[in-house]
This record gives sequence, structure tokens and C-alpha cells, in this order.
Amino acid sequence: MMINNPLLIDSPLEYGAPLFNEIREEHFLPAFQEAIRQAENEIDAIVENADDPDFENTIAASDRAGRLVDRVAGIFYNINSACTSDGIKEIARKVSPMMTAYALYISLNEKLFEKVDKVYGDRDKLSLTPEQSMLLKKTHESFVRGGAALSPEDKKKYGELSEALDLAKLRFEKNLLDATNDYVLHVKEESRLKGLPSYVIEAAAEEARGRGLDGWAFTLSHTSMGSFLRFADDRELRKEIWMASATKALGGRFDNCKVLNEIVSLKSGIARLLGYETYADYVLVERMAKDRSTVDAFLSGLADKTLPYARRDVDMVAEYAVSQGFVEELMPWDFSYWAEKCRETEFSLKEEQLKPYFRLEAVVDAVFGLAGKLYGISFEQRDDLPAYHPDVKVYDVKDADGKHLSLLYMDFFPRDNKNSGAWMNPFIGQYVSEGEDHRPLISVVTNFTKPTATKPSLLTHSEVTTLLHEFGHALHETFSQCNYASLSGTNVPWDFVEFPSQIMENWAFEPEYLASFAKHYETGEPIPEELVGKLVKARNYLSGYAQLRQLQFGILDMKWYSSVHSTIEDVPSFEKRILSPVSVLPMIDGTAVSPSFSHIFDGGYSAGYYSYKWAEVLEADAYSLFEERGVFDKGTASSLREKILSKGGTEDASAMYRDFRGRDPEPDALLKKSGMI
Repeated sequence: MMINNPLLIDSPLEYGAPLFNEIREEHFLPAFQEAIRQAENEIDAIVENADDPDFENTIAASDRAGRLVDRVAGIFYNINSACTSDGIKEIARKVSPMMTAYALYISLNEKLFEKVDKVYGDRDKLSLTPEQSMLLKKTHESFVRGGAALSPEDKKKYGELSEALDLAKLRFEKNLLDATNDYVLHVKEESRLKGLPSYVIEAAAEEARGRGLDGWAFTLSHTSMGSFLRFADDRELRKEIWMASATKALGGRFDNCKVLNEIVSLKSGIARLLGYETYADYVLVERMAKDRSTVDAFLSGLADKTLPYARRDVDMVAEYAVSQGFVEELMPWDFSYWAEKCRETEFSLKEEQLKPYFRLEAVVDAVFGLAGKLYGISFEQRDDLPAYHPDVKVYDVKDADGKHLSLLYMDFFPRDNKNSGAWMNPFIGQYVSEGEDHRPLISVVTNFTKPTATKPSLLTHSEVTTLLHEFGHALHETFSQCNYASLSGTNVPWDFVEFPSQIMENWAFEPEYLASFAKHYETGEPIPEELVGKLVKARNYLSGYAQLRQLQFGILDMKWYSSVHSTIEDVPSFEKRILSPVSVLPMIDGTAVSPSFSHIFDGGYSAGYYSYKWAEVLEADAYSLFEERGVFDKGTASSLREKILSKGGTEDASAMYRDFRGRDPEPDALLKKSGMI
């Protein structure tokens, strides 16, 4: 197994592309075992080195250690998210404690920490580059934050808490996926589909066929449920699918309430062990925001300014619904439906009118074309390189001078064994080793509607924006020009990482850009200027409501992690108490966000969800520079690439932003962009 394991050999394919055509489930466990064994030997070699510890033999060597682990894990966890199976899930359960033990082998290694601490203590005497200084600081911090300075007894406790946390997060993720897949809204009568666009009906028929059902099937995937809530006239069915989503993993077979309480408790325990009052304090020390008070002030200040506009938005939709004969109280399962109708009237704009102009292939070409226009890069499809699923397309990204920058794996369509949503992940990030620049391998994953027998894959405008967003993350990885893996690409503070992705969304509303590619999939006619004008005008439609919704998530996240909780037995009541003051729609008893809020429980956004809005302030302020100089201005794009996108986490994020913008961000930039001031 070792000799023939494609995960353990240097891939003979160009750019070290993974041998997906040869990788099998049974390869992963032995690959993890061997990679971890090699990595621990590399750590032992650093510890046993008789020379005085210095930057190269200790800090840089630590960064190099475990490259094979990173590669195996990068491939495995991407497959677990995008193309999982019962076998892969079982391997994930076995690998989780192994990876935790490996992390602890490093972080609790007293002799290694002694060496790192010695180099850190000598830092003022060393002639280090800014990047080396940052790596030294981050390496030392990671040891201290990983428990290296703890007593033997507390180190043992730290290890136990970490292992338990990893297993709890896996349970949370499994429950959520199982709960999502467990539900289907099976519609047998065609009359109950009234209001749904033809593409939604076709997709639901396809879903039903795939499940061996007659009629139409709607799921809790964002695409399926979101379309149903926006368009279906049948209020009873809208309520049914909304309630299914709002009670997902809440009670029943796949209940996440106990698990999320366990996650919060374990994280709080780790933070207190390391000398922090709360988990939020532990997290925020490493962020741009720095502390709880800054985040709380940011969220509450923005919520106070946003609330009147959110109320205005809901009142407008409610008044419109009444004008159309709706006599009930506007409920959460009504809001998307009437908001869509109101939008159609207000702007004479239907999603159905827009979708034919956003054929997936044309949108992908346009996204690549935008990167070409701004940065001079190009994309070549590589059908000769294998992927982990037949749907996945592979692209070779090249710089203006023809130099290879990255391999991009694009995975567009939903599958039962694939997580919902959209994300970017590197299989392996960029780094330099022995003078050779190793370029990143990147996946961009979405869940767009599959083509049917009669129609190609057509995107909503929101999905066009999503693709630009994830592509922004991919550019951050692609442009990375760093020496050390742990500082490259998107290895930046969490409240900075969304800035490069969110700034890309702005082009989805630029008339000149849209006109360059949006053509009707049947006739080839360009999108009418009038339609583009309405789309741009509609951009800030319900911006107050949408912004308040995100702020609610941020506030809820901070409440979970900003105090020491006893177990919250009644999660819906806990949420209602926290969110009622910043809610503009009725809160429904017995529903809750938290059991399916994977971002903050099994993802990287614990005490960090605020960072989406934080990054939006940055991108709104930064994009205003493009607006001043021209939205396709190569000089501004080049500056963004040079001063931010290429630098990864090698410099302080605030300093990088100031270098690019010439000043700190204007806090009101987001409110201006959203039409609130």
C-alpha cells in the first residue's frame, strides 16, 4: 500500500497535480499514518540538532516540516466536503484524533518550544527580513496559544480538550449534513407549483427522478429552498420548507443542540486554560479588531445605524403585500416571496428575465476575462489532468509573461455527497523551497443548478456574484508570492480574509462588464441596457434588511463565545432573547439558527462572523479607489496585487491596507455603498 500509494509519491503530472484518477479511499488512512510519521521525524530532527537554535534551523525548519501531511490533508478534506462517502466519513473519524495528536506532538513539544523561545528571545539581535520576523512572531504565538507554556498537568488537559473538540465538530458537521439530506418536500400536484419559474420546476423534477419519486422534489440546499421561498405561491408549502430549514438539526435524530453546547464549553475551557477570560478574547488577539470591545462596538454601532433602514425595507414589502390583497401578518416564510414580487414591480425586474443571460460557461469565461483585463493573467482548460469527479474542470492559470501561477479545480454542481454552499480551498498553498517556487493547487466549489435535457446551467445574478466572490479567494492564493507556507495566500487574519473576495463582487454590478458577456443563451442577444440599469438600481433593494441579517449572525456568534455559559438547554429561547432587539420580522418559537450555524461551530468563524462586515467596510472603501480611477484600471489592480494579494500574511493587515489605500478605511464607506447615507 505504501509503495503504490499515489498520495505518498511525487506526482509525475505537470505542476504536481494530484493523481485523482489513481487515489482510492483505502489510500487515505495509510497516507495519513506515513505522512504524520515522516513529519514527526522532521520535528525530531529539529529538536535533536546540536547547533544553537537560529531562524533557519528552527523557525524555517518548523515551517517546512509536515509538507506531506498538508498535502494529504488538503486533498482529503476537500474530498470530504465536495465528494464524500460513508467510507470517507469513517476515515475522517479515524483521522481526526490522529491529526489532533500530531498537532499536539508539535505544540506541546517542550524541547521544540525551548528552541523557538530562544530564537524569539534573541529576535532583536537577528537580522531578519520583515517576512522572517512575522514568521518568528507567528510561530512563537502558535506555540504559546497551543499550550506550550503550560504546566505538564495543564498540557494534558489541553490535549484532552482539543481531541474532544475535534470529535464534537465532526459530529456537528455529520448531523447537519444528515439532517439536510433527510428532508425532501415532495410535491405531487402540479397545481401547487404555481409561481415557480420553469427552470426551478425542471430542476425539481430532475431531483425527484434522481430520488426515484414521481412529481417534484425540493431540498434544503440553498438553491432549491431559496428558489421555492422566493417564487412559490403556495404559502402552506413555503411555511413547511422554511420551518424544516429553521429547525434543521434542532431536536430529532440529528440534534445539534447538545453538540454545539459541548463545542462552546470545550472552546471556553481551552481559552481559560491559556489565560483568557473567554474564547472571543483568545480569538481576537490575532485579528485586525484585536479585542471584544472593538467588535461589540462595531456590530452594535452598525446595527443601530442599519435598523431604521431594515424596518423601512420590511414595511415597504409588507405594504406592497397588503396592496396585493395579502391580509395576514408578514411572516419569515412570506418575506422572500413578497420581496421578490415587490422587486419585480418596483424595478420591473424578474429573476426569470435575468437568468437566460447568465449561462454558466459564459459567466466563467467572463470571470476569467475580468482577471485577464485587470491583471493580465490567462486560463487554459486542462482536460489531460485528472479531477476528483467528472463534473470538475481543471484550469492552468498563467501570468502575463506565461509563467504558471496555479492550478484551479472548478466544481459547480450539487451532489448528495457534497456540502451545500460555496467555498474556495487550496489543496496545497504556495511556498518556496530550496529556491523553487511551488505554486498552489486550488479548488473553487459551488452548488449551481445543473443543466437539464432542455436547458444549460443558468445562474441567478446572485450566483454570478457568488462565483466572483469565491474567485476572489482563488486570486488571493494564485497571486501569493511568499517564502513560507504558513504565511502564504489566505493565511491572513480572519477579519481580513474576506476582503479580497468581497471586492470582486462589485464588478457584478458594473454595466460595462455585464454588457461584455451577458448574452441570451438561445438567441445570443446581448442583455438589454434597460435590464442592466434596473439590476444596478436594484442593488441596494433591501440592503438594510440584508445587512441587519448578517449583523444578527455576528451578534449571535459573539454571544456564544463572549461569556462563560452554563449549558443552554433551550437554544431557541436563547437566540430569541439575544436577537429580538435587532429583529424586524417575527421570531418563530421553536426555531433556531445555531444548530445549523456551521461557520461558528465546526468552521473557522467562532467569534469571527463579524469579519464579513468588517471586510465589507474594507472592500467598499477600497473599491471606491477603482471607481475614482476607472473600474478596469490596471494600475489600481496592479497595486492591489502587489501590496495585498501577493503578500499573504507576511505583513500586518492594517499596514498592508494603508499602503494600498494611502490611509485607514473610512468606516462609513459601507453605508454609502449600501445607500444608507
